[in-house]
Amino acid sequence: MQIVIVTGLSGAGKSTALRALEDIEFYTVDNIPVPLVTQMVDHLAHEGDRDKLAIAIDSRQKRNLSSWQAQLAKLRGAGHRLEVMFLDATNEVLLRRFSETRRRHPLSGDDLSEGVRRDREVMHELRQGAAIIDSSNLTMHQLKAIIQDRYGGTGKLAVTLVSFGFKNGLPLEFNLVYDVRFLPNPYYEPTLTHLDGRDPEVAKFVLGVEGLEMTKKIEDMLRFTLPHFQKEGKLYVTICVGCTGGRHRSVTIVEELRRRLAGEWDILVRHRDVERGG
Repeated sequence: MQIVIVTGLSGAGKSTALRALEDIEFYTVDNIPVPLVTQMVDHLAHEGDRDKLAIAIDSRQKRNLSSWQAQLAKLRGAGHRLEVMFLDATNEVLLRRFSETRRRHPLSGDDLSEGVRRDREVMHELRQGAAIIDSSNLTMHQLKAIIQDRYGGTGKLAVTLVSFGFKNGLPLEFNLVYDVRFLPNPYYEPTLTHLDGRDPEVAKFVLGVEGLEMTKKIEDMLRFTLPHFQKEGKLYVTICVGCTGGRHRSVTIVEELRRRLAGEWDILVRHRDVERGG
């Protein structure tokens, strides 16, 4: 069977992850007692009508987590394809989510901050060797898309290329940022200023000698770093390219990177500021 263990911190998105997997035909089980995991998997495997299983495990089982590694070893020893996915987020984001929803943290008692701290402490061992998803800056829909692409799509690293304008602020979700403001700016060309970086004439202007050289250097760096991100267990990476307004140079460079990298990784492109002008 293909088995995905969904674990992580309370408030980091485990429920969304389970629903996302259920939508791509995983049989999902929420927080079955750890000592019963291998018994349940054996039963489902014997029935033979399910080949994809997702199991959520969280800190409510803190008394049983000491046997977790032994359970994983049994599952792998039985030949199942197993991956552990750990949902994480910053303490500030977790506190805000619990405050906004007015849900009670399972380990908090009267002190929400202490509950988040204890949760992180209890779940530390399950984080080791897992594929990490930090949901701090992800919407529910973005998290769902990342998970479904990982487990229902190609299984490749999901790479989001974002163009933006520095004058509108740095994107929050970046892993790497490249600044292309040194390139000649089509904004000051009367025939190009009303167009954007997806237009062939703007692309021709931006991808002059310096533009092509910069694009090639970014491409080379990504070809070096992306396999290491994947080896580290990341499911997705966000690469941001910025110019002044986010309408011309950064858009062209992102579109050219999309063309060069397509097929090797799952590429999603977002032009954050292209409609803002300037």
